[in-house]
Amino acid sequence: MKRLFGILALAMCLGPLAGCGGGSAPESAGADTKKPAVALIMKSLANEFFKTMEDGAKAHQAANPDAYTLIAEGIPNELDVNRQVQLVEQMMARKVDAIVLAPADSKALVAVCKRAQDQGIIVVNIDNKLDAAVLADQGMAVPFVGPDNRAGAKKVGDYLAAQLQPGDPVAIVEGVPSAYNAIQRKLGFEDAMNAAGMSIVTSQSAGWEQAKANEVVTAMITSRPDLKAILCANDSMAQGAISALRAAGKLGQVKVVGFDNISAARALLAEGALLATADQHAGDLAVFGIEYALEMLRGGAQPADQETPVDLVTAAP
Repeated sequence: MKRLFGILALAMCLGPLAGCGGGSAPESAGADTKKPAVALIMKSLANEFFKTMEDGAKAHQAANPDAYTLIAEGIPNELDVNRQVQLVEQMMARKVDAIVLAPADSKALVAVCKRAQDQGIIVVNIDNKLDAAVLADQGMAVPFVGPDNRAGAKKVGDYLAAQLQPGDPVAIVEGVPSAYNAIQRKLGFEDAMNAAGMSIVTSQSAGWEQAKANEVVTAMITSRPDLKAILCANDSMAQGAISALRAAGKLGQVKVVGFDNISAARALLAEGALLATADQHAGDLAVFGIEYALEMLRGGAQPADQETPVDLVTAAP
């Protein structure tokens, strides 16, 4: 909570930067040498979560046009790590002042971030935390601005567990196994299920993707027709799980939870197809990272992790 207060205080200190509106990325960095250029590099913009993140960042920049210029980029799919590396290299070539990065992989992006730092570029990590051991091997300090994914997943799992019976068989649909946030969400789900005495009969990755989750869950409910619940590490995969259950005529018999609170998830909550999800406030997450990068550029902040909110969202009023 102390960290949360810290980042909220940071946002207040940067009050003149806060606001909403429309906006777009500039054609090139450094066009106005008086303003720092900040690059926001996200994962797949096909995922509504990251599109919301981009919209929040653009609105913030448009409301604060004199504070900084913004370049926002994403990748075609969640697994395109090489494209993310290329995007960081492009931002280095454009000589941006700061890069705010939601890495597709916790380890594979560290080397290019090291090259960016060596070039004098501020790097701030959001959404998915870079691997601490790899950072240490490189002698790097990169601040992580984001939620406690394990705690958020446990909140969702605890809510689900209250509606099951001890011993009920449940399944987990994981994100990309090498991603720190995927690992933490799986651990949070396991914390809740184990504490409540549930039986986790299978845990498989669907790589954050809706279509893959449909395939994975179709196989799960075929091999384990007694499943009582499926815990999905993001809402896109929960959508895929619900589609698989609907096709099998089992929607309503198997409870589904997700993570992210995208608009599609809210519709499924209202319908009763989704029991709960976690809101990590996508529209604010990139803004927190950008504001911290600007604070570092001003010399007012040293690299330190900043925890942001993650809240349980349920179908119940």
